[in-house]
Amino acid sequence: MAVVEMKRIHVYALKNNRKKILEMLQRRGAVEVDPPETAGELFSKTDTASARQTFEKNVQLIQNAVTVLDSYAPPVKGMLSMLEGRTAITARQYEQTAEAAPEAVKKASRIAALGKKITDEEAEVLRLEAQIDALKPWVGLDVSMRTKGSGSTAVFIGSFPDEMTVSDLKNRLAQALPEVSAIEAEVVSSQPQQTCVFVVCHAKHAVEVEGALRGMGFTYPAAPSKTAPAERVEELKGRIKAAHGEIEKAKAEIGSFASDRESLLFTADYFTMRRDKYEVLGELWQSPHVFYLTGFVPAKAAPRLQKQLEDDYHAFVELEDPAEDEELPVRLENGFFASAVEGVIAGYSLPGKWEVDPSKVMCVFYYVLFGMMLSDAAYGFLISLACGIVLLKFKNIEDGLRKTMRMFFFCGISTMFWGVMFGSYFGDAIPVIARTFFGTEVTIAPLWFEPLKEPMRLMLFSFLLGIIHLFAGLAMQIYQLCRRGKYLDALYDSGFWYMLVGGLIIALVGSDMFQDMMSLDIAIPSVVMTIALVCAAIGAVGIIATSGRESKGAKRFLKGLYGLYGVSSWLSDILSYSRLLALGLATGVIAQVFNMLGTMAGGGVVGAILFILVFIIGHVLNLLINLLGAYVHTNRLQYVEFFGKFYEGGGKAFEPFAANTKYFKITEEK
Repeated sequence: MAVVEMKRIHVYALKNNRKKILEMLQRRGAVEVDPPETAGELFSKTDTASARQTFEKNVQLIQNAVTVLDSYAPPVKGMLSMLEGRTAITARQYEQTAEAAPEAVKKASRIAALGKKITDEEAEVLRLEAQIDALKPWVGLDVSMRTKGSGSTAVFIGSFPDEMTVSDLKNRLAQALPEVSAIEAEVVSSQPQQTCVFVVCHAKHAVEVEGALRGMGFTYPAAPSKTAPAERVEELKGRIKAAHGEIEKAKAEIGSFASDRESLLFTADYFTMRRDKYEVLGELWQSPHVFYLTGFVPAKAAPRLQKQLEDDYHAFVELEDPAEDEELPVRLENGFFASAVEGVIAGYSLPGKWEVDPSKVMCVFYYVLFGMMLSDAAYGFLISLACGIVLLKFKNIEDGLRKTMRMFFFCGISTMFWGVMFGSYFGDAIPVIARTFFGTEVTIAPLWFEPLKEPMRLMLFSFLLGIIHLFAGLAMQIYQLCRRGKYLDALYDSGFWYMLVGGLIIALVGSDMFQDMMSLDIAIPSVVMTIALVCAAIGAVGIIATSGRESKGAKRFLKGLYGLYGVSSWLSDILSYSRLLALGLATGVIAQVFNMLGTMAGGGVVGAILFILVFIIGHVLNLLINLLGAYVHTNRLQYVEFFGKFYEGGGKAFEPFAANTKYFKITEEK
C-alpha cells in the first residue's frame, strides 16, 4: 500500500570529494547509511571518536550558554511559539555559520564563564550571610572573639547550650570553684537554646575555670572573628555588597549577548551536524584514494540522487533491489487524508516485513469511531476550528505536529457529523437557554435519533460498526497473504473465519430470542438462515482442519479445536465496541448536567452570569476529559481489535543520514 519502496545504493567516489558528498547527503536526508561488516583488504575505517567528542563538547557548551542567556536575558516568546517550528536556512547561510563558529564558541565560553561567576558569587553571598547570622548573638561583644587574656588574666569567650542569666552563671561557677573568687562573667546574649558569655579570671586559675566551664557545657565559637563581631558584621556586609555588584555586572554583560542568541543556536546545530557527519565518516570504508558508501534510499528519490552524484562529484553509483532476506527500513507515504494517522501507527509499531501500511483503511475507521465517542457538533466545531487555525497560521510547524493537528481536524469534522446526526450541540444547551432565558421552546431535532432516548439502538449500531471494523481487519490479512501468493493461507486463516463468524451473526440476528430481546423486526428468510448455518459449519470444520496444519495426527486435531476456541475472542472483541455507546452517552449526559447546573439561579441577570460561568467551565472540562477519552479508546480499538486481526508490526523506521538539527532546518537552494 503506502510503504515506500527502497533501493540499495552503492557509492564509490574519490576521497577528496568525501566531505562535499557527505554534506550534500546530509542536507538531502535521503540515504540511510548501512555499512557492510567488511569491504576488502584495500579498505579500512577511520577512527573519528576524538573529533565527535570535540563537536559534542561544543554543542553542550553552546546549549549551556544559551540556557544562561535565557535565564538573565529571556527572549520574548508568544504563548504559541512552540507551534512555529524551526526556522529554515539555506546551505549558503549554513556555510556562513561554519565560518563564524570559532567566534561563537568564544562567546559561548564567555557567557558560560559569566554564568559560573554569578553562581559562585551567589554561593559566596549565602556563605557570608550565614556568617552574619552566626555573629548576630555576639554583636554586643566589643573585643575580638579570639581574645585569650593578658599576662595576668585569662579570658574565655564561648557559649552554653541553654538559657541562663549572669547570676545563674556566677552561682554555678561559685559552686564548682568555691576557692576561686576572682572571676568576672558577662552574658553577651541569651536565647532559649544558647547563651553567649564573656568570662575573665586570674591567669593562675585559668585551668580550673576552663575545666569548670566545660563541665557546664561550655564550647568555644567554631569560627571566631579576629575583630570585634560588630566590626566583622560590617565587613561581611561590605563583601556582600561587592558580590552583588559583581553579579549585576555579570548579568549586564550577559545581557549584551542577547543579540547573539540566534547565531549561537545556528552554531549549536552546525556542530550537531558535524558530529553526525563524523559519525558516518567513521563508518565508511576508505582506501588511500577512494571511499565506499552503501545504504538504503527511497526508490523515487534514487534516480535523481544518482544523477547528482555522478554529474557533480563524478562518483560511480549502483542501484539494486534489496536481497529477499534483507530487513528493509520502513517509511510511510500517504496522502493528505491518510497521512494524518501515521503517528498513531508509529506509536504502535511500523509495518513489518511483508506487511502493508494500514493507514488508508485505518484512518476512515479512526475518524468515524472518534466522532461517535465525542458526538457533539459544537465540540467538533471547536476542535476543527482550533486545529484549522493552527494549520493555517503556522506554516512552518514541524511535520509530526502538523499531522497530529490534521488528524484532530478530521476527528472534529467527524464529531460535528455525529453531533448533527444525534442532535447534540453542547448537549441540550439550545433548548435549555431558550426555555430559561427567553421563555420559549426551541429544539433542533437529530437527523437520525437521540442516543439518550434510544440507547439500545446506538448499542446495536456500535456492534454493527465493530463487526465491519473487524471484518476489514480480516480483509487486510487476506490482502497481505494474497500479495505473497499464499492463497490457501488466506482461506485457512481468514476465509473460514468470515464464514464462521458471519454465519453465526446472521443466525443470531434472525433468531426470535435475539429479536425479542433487542425489539427488532427483521425478517430473514429461512433459506438465508440455512445458508448462514451451513457457512458457519463449513467455517468451523475448516478452522479445526487447518489451524494445526503444521502438525500431524491427534496434535493437529487438538490444535484445530484450540483454534476454533478463538471464536470466544470474537465475542469479546465485538463487545469492546460498546465503549462507543458508553463514551457517547457520557459526553451528552455530562453536558446536560452542566447545562442544568447553570440554570439553578433562574433567568435573571444573576442567573445569566452564573449560567455563563458554569457553561464555560463545565463544557471546557467536559470537552477536555472526553477528548482524551475518545483519543485513548479509539487508539485501543485500532491497536487491539483491528490490528489483532492482521498486523504484527516490528518494522524499523527509515532513519536517513540527515540534518537532525534542533533549532533550524537547512533547505536546498533552488
